[in-house]
Amino acid sequence: MTAPEPGRRAAGRVALVVNPSAGKGRAQEVLPEIAGRIRDAGHTLDIWLSRDFGEARELIHKAANSAADVVAVMGGDGILHLGVNEAARAQLSGPSAPTLGLIPAGTGNDLCRGLDIGEDPLKALDVILAGHERQIDLARVGEAFIGTIVATGFDALVNRRANDMNWPKGSARYPLALMAVLRTFQPLQYQLTIDGVRRDLDAMLVAVGNTRSYGGGIRICPDADPSDGLLEVTIIHPVGRPTLLRLMPSLYTGKFVSDPCVELLRVRDITIDGPGLVGFGDGEMIGAAPLTVSQVPAALRVCLPPIPTR
Repeated sequence: MTAPEPGRRAAGRVALVVNPSAGKGRAQEVLPEIAGRIRDAGHTLDIWLSRDFGEARELIHKAANSAADVVAVMGGDGILHLGVNEAARAQLSGPSAPTLGLIPAGTGNDLCRGLDIGEDPLKALDVILAGHERQIDLARVGEAFIGTIVATGFDALVNRRANDMNWPKGSARYPLALMAVLRTFQPLQYQLTIDGVRRDLDAMLVAVGNTRSYGGGIRICPDADPSDGLLEVTIIHPVGRPTLLRLMPSLYTGKFVSDPCVELLRVRDITIDGPGLVGFGDGEMIGAAPLTVSQVPAALRVCLPPIPTR
């Protein structure tokens, strides 16, 4: 067999863990074509279907500690969050652990969006089959790795409200949840320790980003780069409801950062504390304050598109 190019993998074994209900059944629908393309590319394929979050965690743990060359995870941001954590832990334990492949099939797909993989599952599979891999940074809170954003304020309350909504499905929940929380929201008290320096302030939110977006494309940390060894922190200082409503459309483009109420920081670690604050990471509850978010450089080896040459 001809040796692969540097940064590329040869054909091997792929362990594919799927949440078949993700994206209103989108994952189940596209699975036959995904499986066929992997086999047609010469890979040996094992498919593991999860029925719930707990089973998904168990299957991904087994796959990440198996003899596979790639553990590919297909579904929404919840199961991709599990993939990030189990693959990172396995890789930190040994260099022969599988590379992580990400196939978006949910409604938010913020991790794949932030890694420039995109939202199309078949195009994401092409990234895996192309064989390019790179190390990326991760945020860490306690024992949990975070690929996207740690939310701790207004955004965390919106996340919680959206998670509790039975209707509508998908990312359409977030604007509705936002409007519901906005009716009664008041600025929150924060005690921050930023790279060792204490700072007390009131704010609407403090978001800490490894990648750019959450909530189905809200670019809350628009310049976050998961390969620069730093976290991007976005602080929205106290404003009235009319200002927040005015800023809403520009949250999806990142242009809101030009407003005077927005402050951006680049940090290595930040501790967030304050009365009643809770944190969400990758859309999952990670606990109550105080929360220390640290950047872990080159923590995860993942299949990614090649860096464009200039």
